[in-house]
Formats: sequence, structure tokens, C-alpha cells
Amino acid sequence: MKKSNFALRLQPSLLDEARKLSEAEGVALNQFINVAVAEKVSALRTESYIAERAARADLPKALRVLKRAGRDRAPVKGDEMPKAKRKRGSSSMRHCPSLC
Repeated sequence: MKKSNFALRLQPSLLDEARKLSEAEGVALNQFINVAVAEKVSALRTESYIAERAARADLPKALRVLKRAGRDRAPVKGDEMPKAKRKRGSSSMRHCPSLC
């Protein structure tokens, strides 16, 4: 692995917190900062990956697939809907605004 140096200017309060946390984690400050940057890069790449996949999505097709999922088949043991959550004659999609 190729290593490079980079002069990083942190606000004193942020540097103090980073030092405290790296000590609490038992790692060098440099390693702590490397991991923090890696986590942020990973989060941003994941966000853009999901956005790209969502842009290619065919929502009507996905909803058709979900509508027929499990039709005429009993749930696998452990996957049953709790009795308190069951509603007769209604679609679960109508009651889930985050998916509609």
C-alpha cells in the first residue's frame, strides 16, 4: 500500500476530540483519522450507488412483483404476520406510505 503525507488543519476543539476518541479506542490518531475518512467515503459512495440504482428502477414492475409475492402460499414458519397487525380484505401496500 502506497502511503502519502498530507498536512491536515483541524480546529483545535475537533483535534482534541479526535485525540480523546483515538485514545479511548486504543489506536493512533493517524489510524483514527484514516478510518473516519474511509467511513465517510464509503457512506458517500453508497449513497450515490443507491441513487444510481434508483434512477434505473422500474417502479410499476417492482410493484407488480410485490403484489404477487406469496400469493396462494402460506408464510414460512416464523414469517407469519402477528395477529394484531392482520387486516381483512386490505392490501399491505395501501397501509405503507413509504413504499407507495
